[in-house]
Amino acid sequence: MITLKLNGQDHQLDVVEDMPLLWAIRDVAGYSGTKFGCGMGLCGACTVHIDGSPARSCITPVSAVQGRHIGTIENLHTDPVGRLLQQVWLDTAVAQCGYCQGGQIMSATALLKANPDPSDAQIEAAMLGNICRCGTYNRIKIAIRQAVTALKGAKV
Repeated sequence: MITLKLNGQDHQLDVVEDMPLLWAIRDVAGYSGTKFGCGMGLCGACTVHIDGSPARSCITPVSAVQGRHIGTIENLHTDPVGRLLQQVWLDTAVAQCGYCQGGQIMSATALLKANPDPSDAQIEAAMLGNICRCGTYNRIKIAIRQAVTALKGAKV
């Protein structure tokens, strides 16, 4: 039995220690918003937050995250920056197929929490590991820029 702190709650999961976090989150804990993409940590579809930092859950064993705070897209609305990004994503109509967008928003949230006023180069660097097969990169950058503008005008 492994205890994972997922979205602020302890979950007792009967899994082996080397199980990828992705499968523990999706198949055992039942949070289906975190997606499988490549299985090698290269595409970003499986991005979650571990202690607030973006991480690829497909290559992270559950044994490495015991005692740490794991956040998924399902709980991002409880974070003011995450909620703002979700709204600008909708307002900007970023998603096309939408498959990668949970991972994209998780990476963007971690970026803006660490740096609320990133340069374009910093946005590109932070989002580099997230692949969008539909090519919505320009809309993603526009949405992040809109969130930056909103953050400057609000106390988040």
